[in-house]
Amino acid sequence: MVALGCFGAGLLITWLFGRYGLSTAAVDRAAVHDWLTGESLYPGRVGTLLSPPAAILFTPAAFVPLPTVGWLLAVVGVAALVLALIALVGPVARRYGRPRGPAVAIAVTLALLVEPVRATLGLGCLDLLMFGLVTADVVALRRAAWARSRAAWWPGPPASQPPRGRRKLRHFWATGAWAGVGVGLATALTISPVLFLGYLLVSRQWRAALTAAATTTTMLAGAFLLAPGATVTWFGSVLPRLDRGGPLDALANQSLAGVLARLYDSATTPALIWLSFSVLLVAVGMIRARSAHADGDEIAAFTLIGLTSAAIGPVSRIHELVWVLPAMLILVDASVRRRITVRRFRRQRFPGAGYAVAAVVVYLLFVVDPRWTAAWDAYAIAVIVLLNTLPWRPGVAPAVPARRRPEPVARRAPAIPGPRGS
Repeated sequence: MVALGCFGAGLLITWLFGRYGLSTAAVDRAAVHDWLTGESLYPGRVGTLLSPPAAILFTPAAFVPLPTVGWLLAVVGVAALVLALIALVGPVARRYGRPRGPAVAIAVTLALLVEPVRATLGLGCLDLLMFGLVTADVVALRRAAWARSRAAWWPGPPASQPPRGRRKLRHFWATGAWAGVGVGLATALTISPVLFLGYLLVSRQWRAALTAAATTTTMLAGAFLLAPGATVTWFGSVLPRLDRGGPLDALANQSLAGVLARLYDSATTPALIWLSFSVLLVAVGMIRARSAHADGDEIAAFTLIGLTSAAIGPVSRIHELVWVLPAMLILVDASVRRRITVRRFRRQRFPGAGYAVAAVVVYLLFVVDPRWTAAWDAYAIAVIVLLNTLPWRPGVAPAVPARRRPEPVARRAPAIPGPRGS
C-alpha cells in the first residue's frame, strides 16, 4: 500500500509540474543564481519572494536542474504534510477507536487533491513546509501540557536533578520544551506566520512566544551577517511593498485586499477600508483563538490564526490557503462529536449534519479548478466565513495543563423568598 501510494503521489506531482511549470521555483532559482554571481537578490519589483534566510538555504538549488529542485521541494512538502496530518488526524482516529494508519492515508490522499496543495507542489513553494513547522509547535504545546499535568500526580525525581545524556534529549522531546521553534523558523523563512507569534503572546504562552521570537531573531541576524546587503534591501524596500507578492487585483490574490481591489476595479486596494476590516478580522481571529485555547483545542486556535493571516495579507495566493485543511478536519470531528453527544439524549434526528455539510462544501470548493471559483472570490469568502464560524472542540488538544484549565462556574439556583416574618 505504501509503495502504491508513493507511485500515485509521484504521478500526481509529475502532472502538477507540467500544469504549473514550477514557475515560483524557477524565479527563486534564477534570482539566487544571479545573486551568487554578484548581482542583487532583489533587483526590482518583479522577482523572488524569498526572505534572506530562505534565500541562503536555497543556494544549493542554484547548482542543480530545475526539475531536481522541484522534486526536492515536493518530497519535503509531502513529508511535512504527512507528518502534520499524522499529528492532526491520528488523535481524532484514536478517539473514535479507528486505526490511525488508514485514517491518515485517507486524509493525505484527500489533501493532495485540494488546490492549495496542488498549487504548492506545482509551483515549487514552501507553504507545506511552513504548515508542517507550525503544526510541530502544536504537538510541542500538547506535550508540554501533558508533561506538566503528569508532574502534578506522577512520582519522580525532583526538578533539581535534571536528566543527563540521552535521557536529557528524550526529556527535551517528551516535555515539548521546543515549542515555538517551528513558528520562529516559519516566520524567518516567509514572514507571514508572524501572526502566530502574536497569538502566543495573547494566549500568554510566554515560553513558546519567547522561543519563537528568539528563533526568528537568530535566523535574521545570521542572514544579516552572511548577506547584509540583501537583508537591508529586504527590510527597506521589499517587505514594505503591498504588491510584493503580485498585483493586488489579480484573481490569484484571494485575500481581503484582493477582493476590495477587484470590487473597486482598481490596481490598488482602498487602504483605509482594508486596514479597518483587517483590524476587525485580526481582533475576531485572536479572540476566537484565545477562547479555543482556553477550552483546550489548540489545533482550532492555530487554524483560526492561519486563516486570519491568509485573510488579512495584502497578497494571499491560493497556495497560501493551506490552513483550510485542518479547518475541514475540525468540521468533520465536530460533526461526529455532536452526533454522538446528541444521539445519546435523542434530541435531534440528524445531529451534526450542518458541520458535515459545511466540510463537504468547503472541500469541493477547494478541489474544483480555481478558474471556476477564484473569479467569484469564493476562496477569500470561504476563508473569512471559516474564520468567523469555525467551531472548536473543548478538551481535544489542550496546551494548558488540566489543573490550570478554567472550570465552568456553577450557577446557583435563585433563592425562593420565604414568608415575611419567618
